Amino acid sequence: MWISRISGLGAQAVKRLTQGKFVCMPKAPYLNVSSSRVQTLLQLPPQVHRYLCNTATDSCNDKNEVEQTISVTFVETDGTQKHAKVPVGTSMLEAALSNDIELEGACEGSCACSTCHLIVMDVDYYNKLLDPTDEENDMLDLAFGLTETSRLGCQIEAKPEIDGIRLALPGAT
Repeated sequence: MWISRISGLGAQAVKRLTQGKFVCMPKAPYLNVSSSRVQTLLQLPPQVHRYLCNTATDSCNDKNEVEQTISVTFVETDGTQKHAKVPVGTSMLEAALSNDIELEGACEGSCACSTCHLIVMDVDYYNKLLDPTDEENDMLDLAFGLTETSRLGCQIEAKPEIDGIRLALPGAT
């Protein structure tokens, strides 16, 4: 499982870099490499290096504003609730993986599987989300324990309107 987390972090870093956004990589025991090593691994040009930092040791100098976060509660299959602060713009799949929530995300957030299936526990929050795309609906049809408020975690983006959302993990994937 830790391998999918590392590859997910790498895929998201590349995605954000290609979108012109900088990436602050969290310090994690399974990803203990310097930003210059990440630059080498990703084969990035030197000018992109300044966008990679480790939040435990560096501060992103290009980041003038405080990163806005929202509160998300994940309800696991045994009823255990885990509260997380999630940066705005982060998918719920990324948020779950970075907070040790057992959500698989086999396709690494490309909307090609249903292993990041989540259930929005409050209809009001569900209605605040963007409507699911046809691709997401096709994948949801394959999900175990589908409900009226089911969504894929890779398709739910953290935004201020959903601050306080509660997401339940289905009984199986």
